[in-house]
Amino acid sequence: MAAFFKKINWKYYAPLFVCAAAVFFLLLLPTGYEGALQYRDAERCIARVLSADNQSIVDTGLVRSGEQQCSLEILSGRFKGRTVTGVNLLTGSLEQDKLFEPGDKAMVVISHSEDEILRVSMTDLYRIDWELVMGGLFILLLLLFAGRTGLRAVLSFALTVLCLWKVLVPAYLSGANPIWAGLLVTLGLTVLIIALVYGFDRRCMAAVAGSFLGILVTCLLGMFFTGAFRIHGAVMAYSESLLYAGYQHLNLTSIFMASIFIGASGAVMDLSVDICSAVYEVVRKRPDLSWREAARSGMNVGRSAMGTMTTTLLFAYSGGYVALLMVFMAQGTPLDSILNYKYVAAELIHTMIGSLGLVTVAPFTALCAGLLLTGGDQSGKTVSPQG
Repeated sequence: MAAFFKKINWKYYAPLFVCAAAVFFLLLLPTGYEGALQYRDAERCIARVLSADNQSIVDTGLVRSGEQQCSLEILSGRFKGRTVTGVNLLTGSLEQDKLFEPGDKAMVVISHSEDEILRVSMTDLYRIDWELVMGGLFILLLLLFAGRTGLRAVLSFALTVLCLWKVLVPAYLSGANPIWAGLLVTLGLTVLIIALVYGFDRRCMAAVAGSFLGILVTCLLGMFFTGAFRIHGAVMAYSESLLYAGYQHLNLTSIFMASIFIGASGAVMDLSVDICSAVYEVVRKRPDLSWREAARSGMNVGRSAMGTMTTTLLFAYSGGYVALLMVFMAQGTPLDSILNYKYVAAELIHTMIGSLGLVTVAPFTALCAGLLLTGGDQSGKTVSPQG
């Protein structure tokens, strides 16, 4: 048994156990906001639509207003099995409104006084079952095609989601400094995610160092240009609603600044790992290379990857704004007017500053990998990159 444990590469497998423990801990960790005010005197549950009455709906072109009344069978909660009438209010917004049909599952909020139901409001279609199917398919395909590496990818995905939901968001709501909180969470995730790829070795150190230096540059540039463009954080969707919900203490502009480097951190990590792996392979084949030659090889790889990675960010950020671009074109809006809109300038900051972070992470990672994976000895004598 002792010989078996000695054969295990603990540097490689330790991150797996650390991340699994972190995921388990975060699953149990309360956010502190479970008892939201709007649900204290009501119960959320699932209901099946038995019939729908659309007679009170008023159609005015594309806009619908009024209300839809539905007969519902409650499927969960303390009122499970009861048949009630639910109200679906229509506000005239195609973005927010929804219509229910018999057989649909709906999320409803039941206002009650002890066992007496006062009102049933239909909030939205129930989509969690299909979301679970989609998530299960994602995990299955990862495990099927990537094997143990896929398991690590699933673990890093779960860790990232839980850190953002259970750590970063509550920290922001409690008034923590958005920049420092974002940097700490991003650094922690960077270390663990890259360690899942390499283990705790020199490659991990080099990739983490290069990634975080690039993220830090992105943070500083984002802060500068947000101030130079005079962008207020309320440009973020739904952010202004927080102020009216009793969170006037929040610094929305700082949260917007933090979102810039958080949004770019995934691409930064990706590029950093690519460069570090390339340098490692070169050094392993040519252990006589000096750190300068190894760093130069890393830079050559980085130049090739930067072109596609910056375009990746452009697609990622602009994909959700196709309708807005169509509105601009349909109205014949001049280009200078488009570029001066606050929300367009905000997206330019996200895209351009994120791309600048990618540009800087290449030399940072190449330099760190050259120094760490060759031992930093200019004479050509190397230290094993496994160490």
